[in-house]
Amino acid sequence: MRTVDDLRNILARIDGRGYKAYKDLQGAYAYPRFTLFIDHVQGDPFASPSKIRVRVSGAVAKLPPDLFSGRVRRMALQDFLIREVHHAIRQVCQGNRGIGKSGLIAIDVGGQEVLERTAMVVTPQWVEARLSLGLPAQGRTILGRQAEAMFCHEMPEIAERALKWEHVDRERAHAFVDCVDNQESIRAQLDALGLVAFIADGAVLPRGSGASDRPLSRERAQPFRAPDSLRMSIPVLHPVSQDGRLTHSLTGCGIPQGVTLIVGGGYHGKSTVLRALERGVYPHVPEDGREYVVTTEQAVKIRAEDGRSIERVDISGFIKNLPYGQDTAQFSTDNASGSTSQAASILEAVEVGATALLLDEDTSATNFMVRDARMQALVHKEHEPITPFVDRVRELYERHGVSTVLVMGGCGDYFDVADTVIAMQDYQPLDVTEEAQRIAREFRTQRAIETTAPLSEITYRIPVWTSLDSSRGKREVKIEARSVDAIAFGHEVIDLSGVEQLVDASQTRAIGYALHLASCRLMDEGLKAMVQGLVEFFDDAGLDGLDPYHQGERHPGNFARPRAFEIAAALNRLRTLRIRE
Repeated sequence: MRTVDDLRNILARIDGRGYKAYKDLQGAYAYPRFTLFIDHVQGDPFASPSKIRVRVSGAVAKLPPDLFSGRVRRMALQDFLIREVHHAIRQVCQGNRGIGKSGLIAIDVGGQEVLERTAMVVTPQWVEARLSLGLPAQGRTILGRQAEAMFCHEMPEIAERALKWEHVDRERAHAFVDCVDNQESIRAQLDALGLVAFIADGAVLPRGSGASDRPLSRERAQPFRAPDSLRMSIPVLHPVSQDGRLTHSLTGCGIPQGVTLIVGGGYHGKSTVLRALERGVYPHVPEDGREYVVTTEQAVKIRAEDGRSIERVDISGFIKNLPYGQDTAQFSTDNASGSTSQAASILEAVEVGATALLLDEDTSATNFMVRDARMQALVHKEHEPITPFVDRVRELYERHGVSTVLVMGGCGDYFDVADTVIAMQDYQPLDVTEEAQRIAREFRTQRAIETTAPLSEITYRIPVWTSLDSSRGKREVKIEARSVDAIAFGHEVIDLSGVEQLVDASQTRAIGYALHLASCRLMDEGLKAMVQGLVEFFDDAGLDGLDPYHQGERHPGNFARPRAFEIAAALNRLRTLRIRE
């Protein structure tokens, strides 16, 4: 292994030469208190930044073992340290030193959610930060002195501030890890308690603005307070402050399994609650306001997506007898309507294990949700192919064990099928179940139930894996996360704008490579087995193996762990997907 003095000598030798001479830097370098690995050197100043790793031995880092004992605490500590590195970079780095990405030092840091990432690894032997670095140049001429400042002054300072326990804010580190551990302990209890979700008293659900995921200031926000009839306490692993006192249990609102309506006037907080629930499938950072909004991991947000592709999904329980005899038991289209897309999304989610659906009338197809009595009288059932959701939602729960949380402000017909009705008034929840049931009895609906047969059993489909082709031109694998909601996959672009529980472009990147991995390894597996196999792969081997070019301990790229449901959603929206007959 070379030394940091060797690194200085190389930089002095190549200073002023053409950019490709930076390739001489690749390799490992021993610093007095850490090891630097330069795994990949970018081809020019405008290319993707170089990939480096900074590894500090466990004996030097001295991270307390209890902070990374177990999968959840390790993930939380790694996320915390990523944020520490990100903060240190902002404090230490001078920024641009030439053209393109010159002078950039970055780590794949997240937002308000805490995710498993490849950007940090903590083991008993060492802690390692995986970073991107823009090697400085003017034109295509190497700026060796500026590169030396980055490698020999800034990187040691970043490692010192962020990766060594003596310089880390210990109280914040413990609080961060314990908070995530508490959230996951609540999630593990939900099913046994008969809950879809839990919202703690004092939670701040509104966000600062439409452009910010940070919480609205507590001076302006109305803290959430559970109605007495739905209030319950859930034990947690570590003491937490609530109502000004430390406690080992949190009090809040349990959202029960079954069919739950969230009703109320406009701008009173209905959709805000649902958005908190859909993000509650992930743990959140302390002080997010939603850190104790915890939703079952098997909850999937469903919306209408006009124009999406559908491949051989049995939507006949919702839509059949289409004009011209189109088969809805194996329904395919390149341009779905709002109703067919919503029906397909529900059945695709249930196919891979969803136990709860989250819907908002604002993003649903009206004709899919309900047909009132007057419309039924005008357009007879024999001319209407859609069986509305209101006539299937109870069957989904009673026959398939799939709960629904539905924001509904304009249709009281759902009172007849709801187990729980929560009214939002001035951002506060009220349990109005009994009143809704009284109204349903007093004002009988005139609409007829339109189910003519039971909902069919869920179909488990087997993809034709050769239809997943990620090659483009001379590249055997060409995958790029263009944004959090778009994947360039070979010649195709997968539109994920309707998949609302994706929160990070690094998740999207991981999904693209997960689909490639599945196409290579799971040739005889069905779609459900595919996503289960990927979950097991992530559990056993981590995310590093998603990079098809990954070798040994080299930097694997920036990946964050996606859920099985979003992987399946991406596959189902790939327009080249083919399903076996």
